[in-house]
Amino acid sequence: MPSKNVLECSKALAKKGYNIAFVESATAGRMCAEFSLAPESGAILRGGISCYEVFVKENILKVPHHLIEKYTPESAEVTQSLAENGLDFFKSDVVVACTGLTMPGGSETKEKPVGTMFLHIIFLEKSFRHRSVFSGTAEEIVSQAIDAAAMLITDFLESNG
Repeated sequence: MPSKNVLECSKALAKKGYNIAFVESATAGRMCAEFSLAPESGAILRGGISCYEVFVKENILKVPHHLIEKYTPESAEVTQSLAENGLDFFKSDVVVACTGLTMPGGSETKEKPVGTMFLHIIFLEKSFRHRSVFSGTAEEIVSQAIDAAAMLITDFLESNG
């Protein structure tokens, strides 16, 4: 069952007649799957693509190699590129891109520890980024990132949509 935040977000999107798509690295399709379980999924969900490996980011979603090299695959800059290219790909009202570190072995540093998640959301030509550091298991970090995205979209709809 999707979280309360995902269910509220899905209702709010459906009420406004908006659709949503996902470009996911660290969450590997889980965000899209959560939204697919909401009763409004047929009305709102356009689809998603999982781009866990750099190969997919560069070759399918056309993230420039220099961005990945300069900022790492788990960065605000790469997440923004994923969102922008995802918008071209899906042509949806809302695009959510997510990268981050759910377990050791990526590009973690003291400034970017495991648990750091980057979101970039494009909403009807408006764009915003969000960085959080969550704690817990990989699954808990992913769940927290999904809830954060849902809350950001719901808040945006309430104040702008």
